[in-house]
Amino acid sequence: MKEKHSSDDGRSIPWFPQDNGNEDEFGDAMHNRTEELYSVPDTQPDKNGLIECPVIGMRDLVVYPHMISPIFVARETTLMAIEDAQEADQTVIAINQTDPDLDEPTKDDFYPIGVEMAVGRLLSMPDGSSSALVQARRRVEIVEFIQTEPYLVARARPLIEPVKVDRHLEATMRTALQLFDRCVQLNRSLPEEAYLFALNIEEPGRLADMICSSVTPTLDERITLLQTLDPAARLEKIISILAKEADVLELEDEIHNRAQNEVDRSQREFYLREQLRAIQTELGESDPWTRELLELRSKIEGAPLPEEAQQRALKEVDRLAQMPSMSPEVGIIRTYVDWILDLPWTNLTEDNLDVKHAAEVLDNFHYGLPRAKERILEYIAVRSLKPKRLRQPILCFVGPPGTGKTSLGRSIAEALERKFVRLSLGGVRDEAEIRGHRRTYIGALPGRILQTMRRAGTLNPLFMLDEIDKLGQDFRGDPSSALLEVLDPEQNHAFSDHYLELPYDLSKVMFITTANSTMSIPLALLDRMEVIEFPGYIEEEKLEISSRFLIPRQLEESGLEETGLRFPSTTLQRLIREYTYEAGVRNLEREIGRLARKVARQKAEGKKYPRRISPIMVDELLGPPQFFNFEAEGQDEVGVATGVAWTENGGEIMPVEVLLFDGKGNLQITGQIGSVMQESAQAALSFVKSLSPEMGISPDIYDNTDIHIHIPEGSIPKDGPSAGITICTALISAFTGRAVHKEVGMTGEITLRGRILPIGGLREKVLAAHRAGLKTVIIPRRNQKDLVDVPKRARSELNLIPVDHMRQVLEAALLPEPVQPQRQAPRKRRPKEKGKPAGAELPADGNLAGSAALATRGLS
Repeated sequence: MKEKHSSDDGRSIPWFPQDNGNEDEFGDAMHNRTEELYSVPDTQPDKNGLIECPVIGMRDLVVYPHMISPIFVARETTLMAIEDAQEADQTVIAINQTDPDLDEPTKDDFYPIGVEMAVGRLLSMPDGSSSALVQARRRVEIVEFIQTEPYLVARARPLIEPVKVDRHLEATMRTALQLFDRCVQLNRSLPEEAYLFALNIEEPGRLADMICSSVTPTLDERITLLQTLDPAARLEKIISILAKEADVLELEDEIHNRAQNEVDRSQREFYLREQLRAIQTELGESDPWTRELLELRSKIEGAPLPEEAQQRALKEVDRLAQMPSMSPEVGIIRTYVDWILDLPWTNLTEDNLDVKHAAEVLDNFHYGLPRAKERILEYIAVRSLKPKRLRQPILCFVGPPGTGKTSLGRSIAEALERKFVRLSLGGVRDEAEIRGHRRTYIGALPGRILQTMRRAGTLNPLFMLDEIDKLGQDFRGDPSSALLEVLDPEQNHAFSDHYLELPYDLSKVMFITTANSTMSIPLALLDRMEVIEFPGYIEEEKLEISSRFLIPRQLEESGLEETGLRFPSTTLQRLIREYTYEAGVRNLEREIGRLARKVARQKAEGKKYPRRISPIMVDELLGPPQFFNFEAEGQDEVGVATGVAWTENGGEIMPVEVLLFDGKGNLQITGQIGSVMQESAQAALSFVKSLSPEMGISPDIYDNTDIHIHIPEGSIPKDGPSAGITICTALISAFTGRAVHKEVGMTGEITLRGRILPIGGLREKVLAAHRAGLKTVIIPRRNQKDLVDVPKRARSELNLIPVDHMRQVLEAALLPEPVQPQRQAPRKRRPKEKGKPAGAELPADGNLAGSAALATRGLS
């Protein structure tokens, strides 16, 4: 099919129909249709020089004078106009629409310049429309439309172009012919006859029209050329179009030649290699490619592969043998076979199942962590009794950063004498990172699981999946779902990687995962793992870890191992309390390292350096303290109770302050309190109201008093229900005037009936109270079971009171009698000030709600 032209409704038909093989019949048919066009006479102008003809609208087909072109007729009005013109043996006027997308154009939707043309016989098309061959005669200018129904009829003035050619116009014609010749040579779709035809045209305007109909400018350029009446200006425009077309054609020709050269070179190389192979065969010599395939086949047959993997590898080698060595697919197949050979399929390391040896290794490298160590020793003991036990434990170490999760995994591998490999999952968002890509993708590789197994070199390494709680997911898939098969003992004996597409046995791998929190781990994945909590280290554990591990390591790194530099426990306690605030020991080791480097610098400069780092020297070497902890209250106070709180960095005491003042019964809670703690305060206040008769509190006081509960350190978020009994104690103290024992701390959740519910983190809370100097700690009775985790020293030095009800808390925490106010000389009563309770003033020392006058106001 040659270039297509569209007609009045925008659809296209061939420039000429294809010949079915009978050239004589085809030529005769075309000759007859052309003769019909020439037989139609031009419409003769009237005395005013105007012609009157039917009008047909053209969408994106532009016909120039003296050109023959097919049109496609779809509109009923156009078909009617052509039929009436043919009956009258008359020409029609073709004008282009200003908007080609209009289906029903009006007389205002056409350009002013069109062409008069003769229309040949209409031919019916398979889709029910019609086509016809047209011959353009001359340009005409529309003067007026004299009819709009059933089709447009217009009066137009024929335009006569000047034929005089001067020297400038002749030069312009030659330039246009040269550029057209260049386009004909570069454009394979233009026949050589097109240039010969143009060469014999003497009129400049007709030459521009002929060239424009041969090349393919845009619709706007074609319409602009038709509307241009000056032949010289028309030639200038066609020269610009030809110059751009020639540049594009030259670029296309360059690209085509380059691609053809590449194809020719590849064919030449293939031919030469085939010749070389034939010569080597005649000489009895094998080519390097054949030798490589034979070596690869023998390597596969000698490798300890499962039957399915060996058959797949041999099948891929057979495919390689049928390909040219330079084929792009050779590298893909060879990489796949190499992966099959490199993976450990049967290679196992022998486990050391000596329980005593494992316990020594774990204790030598880690202090504390009894649950994790106990679980590993249980596994080793079971394996020693049943060596062929197939199911491996899948453990999940959960705890704050710096608590030794990753390093414990390395120690477990050393105790078992297994290979240790680690894979960090933080930030992994693509499922293909776990399962790999299919081989249809360019550069595909197996997932990280098999890549790590190849690095391990054994089928039973200790495989640590670090930061499993930081897996992401997006449109590329959910990697945590891909891990379900990896970490399921019922499925991982036949793990399927998208790249390998062979079952791979992961059942002998001991998987250990680590996480800082289980909140972001999907439940299905969490269910497959045995979670072992790594609580933050308490101060006693940090002291022991520093003495055993951190100080020797930092002295060695600083070159001070022979100096005997000592760190007393008081110095370490100050570092822990005032220079670090963490659950682990990383920052503590950094501070010890800073002290060691300061001493190392003094030694290197030949100065006198200390052999013992005292607590006073810490300020000189490290600067002022960075953190400050709460200490126990210095005196018994009204409205202030001491709670104990759990944090990831250990336990802390937390004073709760209550202030009462005149108001409308509003409750205000400050200190960046979470919603759970706010609800605990509401429950505590409700219980206090229910206890009013028993405690001697007037019920009317709640309507006239505003309550402000504040928990210091407002920049630190706080939440949880365990402060319930502390808030309740502070409220009752403020309303009754009974002071709270300064050496009593407490923790527990309160209900509306005053019952005490158990809480978490008891070990850290009790140790925080002991460290702060408290003597008595009130705990829920149901938390007595957790006291086994508390060190004996703390248990023996503290008075631990288990309670079931809030009355027991009040009995242990409050002083028996209200604090009496200081007597003052009688004076004249004055009106109460806004914001102060009636008949009372705040004490001069500034204590919070601690005056007896405030308290006695709540007595009945």
